[in-house]
Amino acid sequence: MYTIATRILQLLLSLMNGRMNVINKEKLPQNEPFIVVCTHKSWIDVVCLGIALHPIPIHFMAKKELFNKIFIKNLLTKLNAFPVDRSNPGPSVLKIPLQLLKKKQVVGIFPSGTRNSEEKALKNGAIHIASRASVPIIPAVYIGPHTIKDLLGRKRRTIILGDAIHVPKMTKDKEAVTEATNEVISKAFGDLKSNI
Repeated sequence: MYTIATRILQLLLSLMNGRMNVINKEKLPQNEPFIVVCTHKSWIDVVCLGIALHPIPIHFMAKKELFNKIFIKNLLTKLNAFPVDRSNPGPSVLKIPLQLLKKKQVVGIFPSGTRNSEEKALKNGAIHIASRASVPIIPAVYIGPHTIKDLLGRKRRTIILGDAIHVPKMTKDKEAVTEATNEVISKAFGDLKSNI
């Protein structure tokens, strides 16, 4: 279902906005699990990231509130999304991604909360998951329209993928490792955005 949904969405967005530009797709790890961490402002960048990585399926973290409506819940489930309670994160925040990565799947995380503290917490979550699973983090940025109206304009959609970021195993000084990796991810986002 994921592949069918991705192709349908790709066709619809192409009709509205033309072909999407994907830069550095060759940097994606082949035949191994990884975490892709992408900038995020609307549902469009989530869909575009899925299209950009196709045929590699992504399992997305999504806030649990989106699963309250049956139609949206069914759609998100078919698009490989799983619910996360951002206000009260429990063991499942780590458990589900770790299980997926162990099965050699790809996990997508969008650290873009409305508050800086939420954004940092989501980045930190990606870092801890990557460290425990011994998988790389691939930074990605989306540049382009964020509304249906803007999709009909001239600004084209672009996904830029960065170099793999390898997170060391957490030592006694977890905070230092997390903070340093957080800065690397933030710098990668900035560098990728400056490429356009």
